[in-house]
Amino acid sequence: MTPIQPLFLLLLGLIGAQANLDLRTAAAMAAGLCKARPTDLVFIIDSSRSVRPSEFEQVKVFLAKVIEGLNVGPSATRVGVVNYASRVKNEVSLKTHRTKAGLIKAVTKIEPLSTGTMTGLAIQFAMNVAFSEAEGARAKSSDVGKVAIIVTDGRPQDNVKDIAQRARDAGIEIFAIGVGRVDMNTLRQMASDPLDDHVDYVESYSVIEKLTKKFQEAFCACSNSATDVVFLIDGSKSVRPENFELVKKWINQIIDKLDVSETKAHVGLVQYSSTVKPEFPLGRYNNKKDLKEAVKKMDYLERGTMTGQALRYLVENSFSFGQGARPGVTKVGIVFTDGRSQDYIGEAAKKAKENGFKMYAVGVGNAVEDELKEIASEPTGEHYFYTADFKAMSQIAKKLQINVCDDDPCECDSLVKFQKKVEAALQALTRKLESMSKRIALLENKIV
Repeated sequence: MTPIQPLFLLLLGLIGAQANLDLRTAAAMAAGLCKARPTDLVFIIDSSRSVRPSEFEQVKVFLAKVIEGLNVGPSATRVGVVNYASRVKNEVSLKTHRTKAGLIKAVTKIEPLSTGTMTGLAIQFAMNVAFSEAEGARAKSSDVGKVAIIVTDGRPQDNVKDIAQRARDAGIEIFAIGVGRVDMNTLRQMASDPLDDHVDYVESYSVIEKLTKKFQEAFCACSNSATDVVFLIDGSKSVRPENFELVKKWINQIIDKLDVSETKAHVGLVQYSSTVKPEFPLGRYNNKKDLKEAVKKMDYLERGTMTGQALRYLVENSFSFGQGARPGVTKVGIVFTDGRSQDYIGEAAKKAKENGFKMYAVGVGNAVEDELKEIASEPTGEHYFYTADFKAMSQIAKKLQINVCDDDPCECDSLVKFQKKVEAALQALTRKLESMSKRIALLENKIV
């Protein structure tokens, strides 16, 4: 038995080395789990007299936890904090702190102002001062997001609707968080579209921390998120004009979730009925505002439902270089229909997936689920959606996640996928250990 011990120890050492290697890989993945997209982020926090000192401390804890999940740095995310009541105070400038530790320390020192609630004044200040280049904001022409997160617990004493609209028009994405007895209509007036993604409510400051994960994920972006997305939209007569307007709003909800730019997401749109009508090709519009305006202008065809013909057009034309598609970029097709196709879809649907396109199928009303499944990529459950009512389409927009970095740990659902990858690695190690144990047992039998 003596000769076996060194052999066993050697094998165990090799397994341990492999385990350490996998753990180091896991640690490296964890370190880059959320690569925050470059953003100028300004918190606008209400410290009016209705916010008790203990509640204001909870707001600061929330801010610190969101900051902790960001990639803070001069070329990554810059953070500012505006404190307001009847007056406005620029507590933290975008240019002041370049590290998480410095930022969090500055946040802990903020004191409440404890007067009125001039929310409109605070938004105006943020737009004119906090987001100015003099205070550290990056130039409008740069590919850097501008985001404001407003936390308030009351009804403002001034007008917020018009100034919030001007801020949004200036390219600032606004999230509105309401606490307690807040006026919900005010939150909706302030927030960006889609409102479901930009308005949040919590019953009290004691539970505001539950929003931390949402805002950490909101700034999580793939480092290689270039993708070509083409919508294939059913404009048949069964949709009806009023529902077609809802479809256009749904398209724009999804566009809001994309990182649209010259180097990131490009979007094309094709409408079909008895014929196929390309509305605009990939790359024609490289910002969300122009894209959404083009979608709104789409006229309703109002004829038959030739989904197979539309799919063939998608395969043969929409993702061609002549139509603006980029080489080496992920191709995503989103097919919407409200009824059974009047022609055969099988061959074109198969060809789309064989070409490597990631296909999503969305059905409403009389859409046939078997056809949706035939169009959708694998796993089918993650790529096809159905609802009986056009008014419920916004829920599908929320669920439909166009993840284009399947091998990158910064995906929006990265925590779950990271866990799965680690579990897979551990299972592989377990199998190796079992195999090694069997080998050792065979060697023992031979030596004995």
